[in-house]
Formats: sequence, structure tokens, C-alpha cells
Amino acid sequence: MNIQYVQGECFFRRINKLKKQYEYLTEDINTEVIIVGGGVTGAILGYYFTKNNIDAVILEKSRIAHGSTSITTSLLQYELDSKAMELKAYTSIDNVIKSYKLGIKALDEIEEFINEYGNTCEFKKTDSFLYTDKKIEIKEIEQEYKIRYEAGFPVEFIDETNNPFSFDVKAGVLSKGGGAQFDPYKFTHALLDSSCKKGLRVYENSEVTCINYTENEVISETVYGHKVRGKILLVATGYNTELFTKRAFGIKTTAFNIATKPIENLREIYKSVVIRDNEVPYNYFRTTNDNRIIIGGKDINFMPDIFNEKLCEKQYDKLEQRLKNLFPDLNIEIDYRYCGAFASTQDNLGFLGKDPNNKKLWYCLGYGANGILFAILGGIMLSQLYLGTASEDLKLFQVNRFD
Repeated sequence: MNIQYVQGECFFRRINKLKKQYEYLTEDINTEVIIVGGGVTGAILGYYFTKNNIDAVILEKSRIAHGSTSITTSLLQYELDSKAMELKAYTSIDNVIKSYKLGIKALDEIEEFINEYGNTCEFKKTDSFLYTDKKIEIKEIEQEYKIRYEAGFPVEFIDETNNPFSFDVKAGVLSKGGGAQFDPYKFTHALLDSSCKKGLRVYENSEVTCINYTENEVISETVYGHKVRGKILLVATGYNTELFTKRAFGIKTTAFNIATKPIENLREIYKSVVIRDNEVPYNYFRTTNDNRIIIGGKDINFMPDIFNEKLCEKQYDKLEQRLKNLFPDLNIEIDYRYCGAFASTQDNLGFLGKDPNNKKLWYCLGYGANGILFAILGGIMLSQLYLGTASEDLKLFQVNRFD
């Protein structure tokens, strides 16, 4: 059964002309690290392993950056899906603060890549804004502000007395330099372009169908029968992990996005901040270089087959109405509607590291809204781990932490 996990006209994939096409695997090859998954996570891993002179191969079942990567809004924030106090049931406040700091580290890493290789993916560092328009939620936003402020983060408390935005804000936390945005499709190809020049090998339309582990190696067989032998296999397939393990990693949901047509009178402030509200599930939005607004949210329980057009249209309509309520003075016309599956965890963190029962099976699963930032951290820490250095921060993301 061909289950569809991405549906609709994906904005970033649609606006970008065809990038480099990669060959499919036509022979048996050897490497050190087999990376399964050719989305942004796989590309990030390929970059860091190659940067550290570790021979690596990426195997992608379809087209590079055409799965979940094509539907991410790439609205990056150091904060997590839930506020710090909401996560106390699953982790400590110290761990939340540590994850915030790691998020900033990941943002800085992306900026360093851009500075070194050029801004070919419309990268922009921004502020990040979390807010509520409900009086009953003021105290919890104040609490989040206090936790971040006391931890030393550059934050500003926003309320009705100093609200710089055109929509209603009862309470908000503005994190200076706490966010970023870019084109995920272009970023993935930029990573691969730089890495392939240093020896990374990338194969698309080369689905892994069978995996065998021996005492000294792991052998991945692709759909055409060719084998890749390596020392470890690194899973970068997001929520689709059934081939590798029976372990249930995260909770799958279907998230919805819409992108407007370019808006002429969009205020400058919205071009320098990424925003999310305090709804459950929350909504989030960003702008693009050509003055569009992309808004995402209205998540629902995972639909295995997302061709339910009636339900999809209902969620798209809700997002459009949310946007028009926020910006009644703007001429908002919707250009793109698309949705896809995402996964989240109780503590809002992904899974990075070795399978507890198989030292040759590693994971880089960037679950939650911070998936790209977790992938950056995974690229850094897992390449170090392969070379023999285990970061203390890996404990936050260990695969068996909920066992």
C-alpha cells in the first residue's frame, strides 16, 4: 500500500526550479556511514560527517528534499513546542533551559554555514515571539518570560502597553535573535553541494528494502538489489522507522500550511520575527523574501492517508480565517495549501544516538517543531561520537529515555 504522507502543492518545492538530480545506486559499494533519508536531516548529517573526514553515503527512497522537507515552514526557534512549566512532568527545568541553549547553538551553526558557503537559501536571523491574546493565559506567559530572563536569555516582555504588532497581544515573550527562517529545499541542496565536493555520495530513487547486521558491518540492500556495506547505519527518515526498529518513537500528527500571494503593504516588523501563538494546537507564521505569509498549525491526529480533501480543506479554511483575523487590513489571498505528517514527543525533544540493543544502528530523528535544529545538533554530536567523543548533551536525546 502506498501511503501518502505529503499532500497538496508544496510552496518551497513549487517555487524552486529543478535542482541537481542524483543518480540511483547501480552497483555494490562500501562506506563507513550509511545515512538513510535524503531530506534536510540526511543532508545535515552528510555535511557534518564529511566535514569530519568520515566517508558517508546517503540513500533516499524517492527524490532529494521532496518529502517532509518540502512542507516544513522552516520557522526556526530555540524554544520548544511547549512552555517550560508544561514540560516539568517529563523533564526538569534545567534540561529545558539546556535545550534552549542548544537551540541557539544550532541557530549559530546554520549562520556559520551560510557565512562560509554563501546565502543561497534566503537565510535570515530573526527574533522569535510567543504570545497569547487571552487574559486567562497572561500568568503562564509571564512565567515563561521569567524562566528565560533568569536563565540569561535576551528577552522582552510584551503586553498591551508596549505591543509593536498590529494584532491583539495580552502577553508575549520576544526573544531577541531567537529565531531564523530559510528555504528548506535550497538549504538541503546547499548542504549537499558543499558536501559532495568533499566526497559525500548521494543516491536518490534508491530505497533501502533490507538490512542485515554482521559482527563487523551493516549491509543495506536497495530496491534494485545493490548493496551498501558500512560500519554503522544512521536513520534520518523522520517518523518512518518501521524498517529499522519496532520501537515506537513519537506521536504522529498531520500539520497544515497555507502560503499567501505576495502582500504589498506588509509591515517591516513581520519580516524580522517568527511568531507563534499559545493555542492548542498552536499556530505559527513567518514571511518570505517576496512578502508572502506562511502560516501553519491546526494539527490533527495523524491521518494515514491524507487524501481526505474535505477534512484538509476545513483545516486550510481555519488557517486562512486565523490569518485574516490577525491582519484585517491586509489583502490576503491564498496561493498554496499543503499538509503532511510530523512526529512529536512528550518532552518535545528528538532522538539522537545509538540503538540500545544494536551498536551499529544509530538515529537522528528531529521530532517536534525544532526538527531542523535537532538535526544540526545530531550532525555535530553524532559525528563526534563516531570519532570517539561522547557529548554530555546527548543524554537529553537518548533513544531509551522513556523506557
